[in-house]
Amino acid sequence: MKPIVSCRGITKVFGKGELAVHALRGIDLDIMEGDFATLAGPSGSGKTTLLNMVGALDHPTAGEVAIDGQPLSGMSKSALSDLRLNKIGFIFQAYNLVPVLSARENVEFVLRLLRVEPAERRRRADEALAEVGLQGMEGRRPSALSGGQQQRVAIARALVARPRIVLADEPTANLDSTTTKELVDLMYRLNQESGITFLIGTHDPRVMEHSKRHIEMNDGQIESDTRG
Repeated sequence: MKPIVSCRGITKVFGKGELAVHALRGIDLDIMEGDFATLAGPSGSGKTTLLNMVGALDHPTAGEVAIDGQPLSGMSKSALSDLRLNKIGFIFQAYNLVPVLSARENVEFVLRLLRVEPAERRRRADEALAEVGLQGMEGRRPSALSGGQQQRVAIARALVARPRIVLADEPTANLDSTTTKELVDLMYRLNQESGITFLIGTHDPRVMEHSKRHIEMNDGQIESDTRG
């Protein structure tokens, strides 16, 4: 296995002077191809900040992040957008679905950005929705779906372009225990069958039970990193 993500000396400081907040303090971390890793820690420990660094949504104050061997520092905004589009899938706590679009159209959105032809977009979107158990619901808008179904659409959208890594930030926070188990089982199956790497920020012990690797953060640093 080789690293899909490499972080070296990642520091992130918000603000200046006496008001400065050190969110990350010299993080060194490799996420390997095929990892199903959970990232945990108390509120303010730096989990979301680190996910934002890995996802090229923010840049470190110091240090270097590389995705699939490609350093992010010095890349243009356009190049970073292309990297996120082609190599990284995102699953958010709030789902971030477009309310006026159907489930199919929400999943197709990524493929539109990749300029995939309409017929192929529809085929791949429907295939992704079937993969997450939503066959027959392609035409429903988010308001006609349960929270768990909306999160399944978000997972399908994250996976439809077959990214190298999927980053999830508290993906089960708003879900009941049954739906949480179904979604964690789904992500784990996709990891096992498709080899997609997952890095999941979570407080949820039900998610951590499935992790092959558990990373614990505190005060902007990695406190422990264990493989199950």
